[in-house]
Amino acid sequence: MASLAHLWLPIILSAVIVFLASSVIHMVLKWHHTDYRQLPDEEALRAALHKAPAAPGQYVIPYCGDMKAMGTPEMQKKYADGPVAMLVLKAPGAPGMGAALGGWFAFNLVVSFFVAYVAGHTLAQGVHYLQVFRVVGSVGFLAYAAGSVPASIWMGKPWGVTFKDMLDGLIYALLMAGTFGWLWPR
Repeated sequence: MASLAHLWLPIILSAVIVFLASSVIHMVLKWHHTDYRQLPDEEALRAALHKAPAAPGQYVIPYCGDMKAMGTPEMQKKYADGPVAMLVLKAPGAPGMGAALGGWFAFNLVVSFFVAYVAGHTLAQGVHYLQVFRVVGSVGFLAYAAGSVPASIWMGKPWGVTFKDMLDGLIYALLMAGTFGWLWPR
């Protein structure tokens, strides 16, 4: 067993490496550039949302507060006529990159910590690089990639976007696995 005290350096360094890799993916390679599309008449939708302001939060259209009501002819017509949407509203104002990047780095640290926890309890000090790589890579992939799938299953997120998110997760997991394998206590 390797203690978390011995894994502080790979925890921090892997979080930094994943943070930098995600910056390259999003700002240099830009393969997520096409993940979002513009609505045909965005201004009309903005005006409608502005006219009936809603607090920041998650919404569904059409709204059905009771599963029994889902089967009524009125609800079925709303679903058939469309639109059917999941909508997330944020507070007005320009997106704050500082807070988002800070939150992303904190998330990377949390993932690295829990991956280290699992690896530290399943692997002994001095094990071969590939054993560390296999365990850390598998757990890291689950942490970074698996969470995207439910959004496609339940909320209609395009599968192509989810597959790109999962590819990101695979890259992050491989980088994390390499960092832990390299710095694993001997």
